[in-house]
Amino acid sequence: MSHDHHHHQTAYDFSKVNKAFSIGIALNLFIVVAQVAVGLYIHSLSLLSDAGHNFADVASLILSFFAFKIIKVKSTEKYTYGYKKTSILVAFANALILLFTVIFIVYEAFLRLFNPVEIPGLTVAIIGFIAMILNGVSAYLFHADKEKDLNVKGAFLHLAADALVSAGIVLGGIIIYFTHLYWIDAVLSILIAIFILVSTWSLLTDSLALVLEGVPKNINIETIKAKALSIPGIKDIHHIHIWAISTTENAMTAHITLENNMNAQEEQNIKKTLKHELMHLQIHHITLETEREAHRCEDEVC
Repeated sequence: MSHDHHHHQTAYDFSKVNKAFSIGIALNLFIVVAQVAVGLYIHSLSLLSDAGHNFADVASLILSFFAFKIIKVKSTEKYTYGYKKTSILVAFANALILLFTVIFIVYEAFLRLFNPVEIPGLTVAIIGFIAMILNGVSAYLFHADKEKDLNVKGAFLHLAADALVSAGIVLGGIIIYFTHLYWIDAVLSILIAIFILVSTWSLLTDSLALVLEGVPKNINIETIKAKALSIPGIKDIHHIHIWAISTTENAMTAHITLENNMNAQEEQNIKKTLKHELMHLQIHHITLETEREAHRCEDEVC
């Protein structure tokens, strides 16, 4: 049996991401304070709803920032993979936070829809415009790395959604200013909730799959089988198990069946070749058990 740890993912620039999280947290805290202060003063539910959304994003960014810090903690005898799983749990928590935010916004919006309050549309538009610019800047900081890690993708989606929602608030504020249709404020809040739900759904399902030890979305077992069988000497690969140990690292165990007349050195060379190929398929931690055609293992415990 062979177990191997590849760490090619260390080339990922965590310092750059940490800087992005720090700036994103600071900008979003400013947005939250401004929206809450103005929203309470002018009684705008759309601003308060967006403030709640932005505050949820601040919490998400802080949790993700914490996950990137703790993921670097070295493994111990009790936690042999360290605390890498934290990044997956944080991604799932981020999605849940946003879902609860949606429920709250919809509830308050329906109450306000039947009891509209007079609000200054121009003030709503100005605050929305400031939030749109700051969220756009924050989202841009994560854009380049959004496909490299689930938490970075989650941060990008949250902030990009915030920028678009803020653009909607700007438009709504302008409409209110010219038409005095104050129920639009509640409608905007409901639209914000729907937008949050749609943009968060993939993050929720992806992170839930990883929490339940599902095969990561970017991994295809059939591709792995084909790659293994293309290596001379490997006759079969089975009992394959693949799971994520963090949002950037995947692990795999499998049995490979080799030709009967293969010697120990040839076996080691085949393992090395297969592990190298699997590394390019985003498998970083690999455990392989070998067997011969004449003594093929029908059970995982042989």
